[in-house]
Amino acid sequence: MRGVAGVKQQTVQPTGVERTFGNGELIVSKTDRRGVITYANELFCRLSGFVEEEIIGQPHNLVRHPDMPRVIFQLLWDTISAGKEIFAYVVNLAADGSHYWVLAHVTPSFGPRREIIGFHSNRRRPDPNSVAALTPLYARLRAQELQRANAAEGLAASTELLAAHLAEQGHTYDELIWSITPSEAAR
Repeated sequence: MRGVAGVKQQTVQPTGVERTFGNGELIVSKTDRRGVITYANELFCRLSGFVEEEIIGQPHNLVRHPDMPRVIFQLLWDTISAGKEIFAYVVNLAADGSHYWVLAHVTPSFGPRREIIGFHSNRRRPDPNSVAALTPLYARLRAQELQRANAAEGLAASTELLAAHLAEQGHTYDELIWSITPSEAAR
């Protein structure tokens, strides 16, 4: 299937090959209110395996990895749509099937009347121990989503599982993220 600008959409199969980037590098992108990419920096293009012309005008979920739980994206969208920021660990899928993990900081962009006009995301290289700590939870959430008859039931089941996990840990999602993130990663 091809997207708006002719880019293949989710026909890429994950290869299991991980891409990385430097600790001092920052992936930056901007989207409109619908999540359509309006800006992508060179690092985003390099890691995703797309050139800028292929990315601009595409939905940001162009790089969504199939192992990424939908509940995390729902939480992300609910948070930023409410005008708040969120930090989240995300695994993305590159054009060649490789993947790359990020610690994403996503914020709404506001217009002159404080209305949300889009979203801005900065992504850093995550600490491998943080990814290792979160991967089992993400796998359980995704398994819940896939075991259900349809996407809506899957999302409801993974939402319930995430809420139960957070309650058991005594954390909000933000607190969970910061509990596994080394302090130097936040800089």
